[in-house]
Amino acid sequence: MAALKYAGLDDTDSEDELPPGWEERTTKDGWVYYANHEEMKTQWEHPKTGKKRRCAGALPYGWEQETDEKGQIFYVDHINKRTTYFDPRQAFTVEDVQVKPKRYDGNTAALEILQGRDLSDKVVVITGANSGIGFETAKSFALHGARVILACRNKTRAGEAVRLIQEEWHKAQVEAMALDLASLRSVKEFAQAFKAKNLPLHVLVCNAGVCTQPWKMTEDGLESTFQICHLGHFYLVQCLQDVLRRAAPARVVVVSSESHRFTDLVDSCGKVDLLLLSPPKKEYWSMLAYNRAKLCNILFSNELHRRLSPYGITCNAVHPGNMMYTSIHQSWWLMTLLFNLARPFTKSMQQGAATTVYCAVAPELEGLGGMYFNNCFRCLPSQEAENEATAASLWELSAQLVQQRVGPQAI
Repeated sequence: MAALKYAGLDDTDSEDELPPGWEERTTKDGWVYYANHEEMKTQWEHPKTGKKRRCAGALPYGWEQETDEKGQIFYVDHINKRTTYFDPRQAFTVEDVQVKPKRYDGNTAALEILQGRDLSDKVVVITGANSGIGFETAKSFALHGARVILACRNKTRAGEAVRLIQEEWHKAQVEAMALDLASLRSVKEFAQAFKAKNLPLHVLVCNAGVCTQPWKMTEDGLESTFQICHLGHFYLVQCLQDVLRRAAPARVVVVSSESHRFTDLVDSCGKVDLLLLSPPKKEYWSMLAYNRAKLCNILFSNELHRRLSPYGITCNAVHPGNMMYTSIHQSWWLMTLLFNLARPFTKSMQQGAATTVYCAVAPELEGLGGMYFNNCFRCLPSQEAENEATAASLWELSAQLVQQRVGPQAI
């Protein structure tokens, strides 16, 4: 904004009145600029208000824009048979207001982010949505008109979650479908059942996970934490990739954790080691298995974005919050105790769902992916999580594991 150094500025009667020596002009496409004849310079901002303006609408009836021999624009009024260098639209200029995206933080609730949004044209699939953060994510989308699929292992609990959401709003379009990420067969069956509905898919939230549970082998012969948190989601995205492409622009959000910082995945040759991801029982430590699975989530998210962004599908990973009191930790009494002690100081479930919802709908993220978010703000993950070679190695290993168990046409 210009200061009071301009002659006569204090003497103007109106905020929009130009000081002596200034002239208001317009460009060919209607943007207003200001010429200072004393200093022989031009600027976009009004010398008094500092605002940018543009002409609203087309030229009035009977007017035509021309250019003289010096390249200056002038206007011809064919009705009154006169010409002028003053754009008649300048009587109806409007302020060029740049609306900045609202800044959210760790105290923001998911419903706040969606305030005023109409998602009635969106279809959303959320894994593990019958409780905790996944439930709040599903509820937030459903209460704003989206058609939401709760993809859950326990159909009874998922049905109860549907009932609770519809109690809040009887018009909520929400339904439960069976999906057990510990079974690649179940993942395939879910994808087939979803495709049979002939629905688009605009948002896929890979939310489901397990933590601190005893060593257990899945029916596919892999350690369960690794398969449920990573491999099941990896295969799910492959199965639904064609649906996402048809609905583009579409988004995938992968729920990870800050725990990803406390581990690595590669062997001495720099390749992702399956024995680290799916260890035998004697080498298994539940917390380390969880950390490795969360690192897989970010690597997978980044590689997925690199592969699918040319088709209009973006992917980002998120950290929902530290030590939030969900059912994910209840396999180990010590961890449950620690989470109970921390409960008064952690986020609510609505706040935990906020970053996921933000990455799923924020207009400023349209077309942008391969990033990691915490508290609705982009932050840097660990150095290992950004390693493209590790991400490619994990993708290759994951594809091999699925093909060995489902068949060569699985990916």
